[in-house]
Amino acid sequence: MHELSVAQALIDEVEALIDRHQANAAVRIRLRIGPLAGVVPALLTSAFPLAAAGSRLENAELDLIEAPIRVRCQTCGSETEAAINRLLCAACGDWHTQVVSGDELLLESVELDLREDAQEQLSYGGFDV
Repeated sequence: MHELSVAQALIDEVEALIDRHQANAAVRIRLRIGPLAGVVPALLTSAFPLAAAGSRLENAELDLIEAPIRVRCQTCGSETEAAINRLLCAACGDWHTQVVSGDELLLESVELDLREDAQEQLSYGGFDV
């Protein structure tokens, strides 16, 4: 299962953040996944607890945010939403488009448990996992 290796890479990255901020554990992890990322969200959700077992992410909540597919038309310049198997410009119908979003797998934010009475939200503007 490819998603298990993705989950393990996510665990490794968040463990490094926990070390860097001298935190106790991760409380919540927000991950943005596009339909073109090559990752099945349901399988990643199932693989995450297996990869996190015994780590400081064991009790963390995994929030998956689905990113829409957006394309920029090279003919008319419009940026519109598109379907996974139909990357056409919604404004003019042309097929000369470039994917702007929908292929990402980004670590958006991590909420860390710094001490028993406080938590810190760390946000990243797009961190490839």
